[in-house]
Amino acid sequence: MVELNLFKNHNQMIVGFELSGHANSGPHGHDLVCAAVSAVSFGTVNSIIKLCQIDPEIEQGSDGGYLKMLLPHGMSDEAFDKAQTLLEGMLVTFQTIERDNKQYLSISEN
Repeated sequence: MVELNLFKNHNQMIVGFELSGHANSGPHGHDLVCAAVSAVSFGTVNSIIKLCQIDPEIEQGSDGGYLKMLLPHGMSDEAFDKAQTLLEGMLVTFQTIERDNKQYLSISEN
C-alpha cells in the first residue's frame, strides 16, 4: 500500500508531503495505481519548482517507493500561494485515486 502523509503548518496549509510504499495493484510495469501516484507526485514537485521558482527539500528512495518534499522556509507570499494551489490540487487528485482504490492508497495528515 502507498501511504501519503501530508505535513501542515499551524494555519492548516500544506507545507510538504511524504509518500512511501508500493501499491502492488498489478504486475511490475503494469501497476496503474503506482503510475498514477508517481505521475501526480512528480508532476506536482516539478510544477512547484518551475512555477514557484523555488528549490524544495526533496528526498527520494534509491529503489523507488519513497518521496518526501518540504517547502523551504522564507518563501515569498506569492510563491507560497502558488505552491498551496498546486499542493491542494495534488490532494484532490490523490483523494480521487484513494476513493476508487482504498486498498492501495491511504492518505493521512500530520
